[in-house]
Amino acid sequence: MYPMARLKVLLVDDDQNDIFLTRKALESNDCEVVSATTVTEALKQIASQPFDVLITDLHMPEAGDGFAVVTAMRHLQPDVVNLVCSGYPDVQQSMSAILLQADEVLVKPFAADQLAALVNENKRKLTSRPSPAPPKEGVASILDRDLDITMQRWLSRVEEIPELAALSITAKERTKYLPAMMAAITARLRADRAIKPKDAASPDAVAHGQVRYTQGYTAPMIVQESRMLQVCIFETIERNLSTVDFTKVLPDIMIIADEVDWQLKQAIDSFLKMQRGETAVASSA
Repeated sequence: MYPMARLKVLLVDDDQNDIFLTRKALESNDCEVVSATTVTEALKQIASQPFDVLITDLHMPEAGDGFAVVTAMRHLQPDVVNLVCSGYPDVQQSMSAILLQADEVLVKPFAADQLAALVNENKRKLTSRPSPAPPKEGVASILDRDLDITMQRWLSRVEEIPELAALSITAKERTKYLPAMMAAITARLRADRAIKPKDAASPDAVAHGQVRYTQGYTAPMIVQESRMLQVCIFETIERNLSTVDFTKVLPDIMIIADEVDWQLKQAIDSFLKMQRGETAVASSA
């Protein structure tokens, strides 16, 4: 039971002053506080540890950033109480936050005692809220929804491999191909589910191999990244076992592995052609 337990709060805001003041108010109310200043950092925390309450700013710094955090929390930790903070001019977006199933919307600036009152009120919600069975989802929908989390986990894994981490490229350069790769996977899951020889080339995969050549990769390093991607995709599915549609999950896993391998083959072929000087870097890359 939660009433006597110390609540664990995820506090998300890009304003360090706001984080300091809010953290102080929460800790004086006997809460354990974990803070994040970006959506990416917040998603990483949501994926790695459990929380009781989420308090997130609506803008960090882009409009709708808070929505992304609430959506991730609702799917990964559905019993968490979600509080969204919004400035007075953001009335319309605040209404959208309510429609997104935020439990409360706090209008900035708010007093510390107002926040403490809401947290105390929602302690009771944590004990009384029913736990309805979550609706079932297809793997494609799960991968679309958790794309940012999957990419973040992939980047973290890749940067733990010394030879990959040694390459002097930015996180944006390293992950540039991932959205196209994930889109190809979910398209296969929703459309052509057959596992058979394929002839049509993927321009994105070809460009990926060419760009990796210019960035100083070797072919085995591209293979390592591909292997890490499959691991992270399967981790995403595992995190969503409570909602995944088990009637299709095994065929979906086979399709994912087939598509990742097909994309890898094209990237490696393109990389080797660059190595032999047979082609130029694709302008779209």
